Amino acid sequence: MLNSVDFSGRPFHFIGIGGIGMSALAHVLASRKLPVSGSDLRLSHITERLEAQGAHIFNQQQAENLAFFTGQASSQQAATGSALKVQKLPQVVCSTAIGASNPEYQEAIAIGCPIFHRSDILAALMNEHKGIAIAGTHGKTTTSSITGYLLLKAGVDPTIIIGGEVSTWSGNAYVGQSDYVVAEADESDGSLVKLASHIGVITNIELDHPDHYSSLDQVIEIFDKFVEQCETVIGSIDCPTVRELLFEEHCQRIKPVISYSVNADSGADYVAKNIRETAEGTIAEIWERGESLGEITVPLLGLHNLSNAIASIAVARQLGVSFATLAQHMPNFGGARRRFEHRGFYSEILFVDDYAHHPSEVRATLAAAQVQRSGVLSSGRDRKVVAVFQPHRYSRAATLLNEFATAFEGADRVLVTDIYSAGETNTANITGEQVAAAIAQYQPNTEYHGTLTAVTQALKTSLNPGDIVIFLTAGNLNQIIPDVMSAYQTAAQSGAIPSGGRSSETPQPEAALT
Repeated sequence: MLNSVDFSGRPFHFIGIGGIGMSALAHVLASRKLPVSGSDLRLSHITERLEAQGAHIFNQQQAENLAFFTGQASSQQAATGSALKVQKLPQVVCSTAIGASNPEYQEAIAIGCPIFHRSDILAALMNEHKGIAIAGTHGKTTTSSITGYLLLKAGVDPTIIIGGEVSTWSGNAYVGQSDYVVAEADESDGSLVKLASHIGVITNIELDHPDHYSSLDQVIEIFDKFVEQCETVIGSIDCPTVRELLFEEHCQRIKPVISYSVNADSGADYVAKNIRETAEGTIAEIWERGESLGEITVPLLGLHNLSNAIASIAVARQLGVSFATLAQHMPNFGGARRRFEHRGFYSEILFVDDYAHHPSEVRATLAAAQVQRSGVLSSGRDRKVVAVFQPHRYSRAATLLNEFATAFEGADRVLVTDIYSAGETNTANITGEQVAAAIAQYQPNTEYHGTLTAVTQALKTSLNPGDIVIFLTAGNLNQIIPDVMSAYQTAAQSGAIPSGGRSSETPQPEAALT
């Protein structure tokens, strides 16, 4: 592996270019008119956007792809004497999801391509600029999206690289003209330690990736190294672990450390007071170091999103943005996709797509749904929150099973399907049915439907006007949303409700859990 990334014109080839993090980096590099290619087994609107920018996309992952820019033959072709003239080998970019058995990865090794992890490219881009790294177990995408949005509207014009799509810049990346880069900093595989930032934000710290970490202490160690590499650190004092890491008396931090909180009595540098939660968002008075800045409206549900917004305000204030500008633009923030995203409203049923896959995220999302409940257009209806949950990764389901069991108290009904493996081997011998049984101990109205087809059929015949249906997944559960919605859209157009849709009774699930 080379010691440094070459931005002078050498080609980049991304293995798995359609991934949300990989594609954002590819977008930035293509926008700089650098030669970019990549492969993905599943083409999408993201890969189409990259193609429109000039990137060459392969829909298979095979050794021959690496010959595109270089004229370099595959190692097999070279062995048979059919090699083409060797030119500059591309820089190959991988994520942790790319295993050693991947044919493109094996070919890159065989022909001597420089190979970089996704985080190496991000670190190189941030080192060129004044980086604003948004880290934390939860809330990274929303916080980085709000931060990028506010700085964009304030005229700072940063480059933005995040793990979600935002309508303001029509994707997951935006290339600005200033010296600032706002980026989501991922701790999942330990690569967080590669980032050295002008400003670092830590929203919270929990154990979320037991496939990489064996304990919370290991996670804290990674964040501690991240802190040491930031010039200024902004952290949530509401998270006990962040508070312990940054703000307790024993912490001897020489660099500026700024705190924020949704607790008016916390004594944080930035706090929210006079909080009012509505079905359209949250209104709060923001205080900065003991002085009231004024009132702001955050068009996102839940105190967790108010906390994310305060972190973004703290960043913007560090860069000299006036609070009046922030208050003017915050109400128009459209949110990131898959973060309590409204997908449709048919037969007086609201369909919501959410990325929640950790117990804390599930709780926060369902708490937001309770607020949203009051805004559903179903006056007089018996409104219910229906949580449809696809556990993500065997390691997470097994390690956090007890936490998942108690995370669904904010739902009136829970449907659980099989675990999305994300490529993991099921060494824990955990099943979706076991997850459902654990939840059923605390939420009796829990059902297990092993397949996405079974979940779809159950939902098509059992929802009632006024229901809020939330699909909770980091996997592929959200692919069934259009099919489920279509049943109720058709019913609304015909003036009917699918069989069972007006009944207050729930049909027999694939396996009842009591």
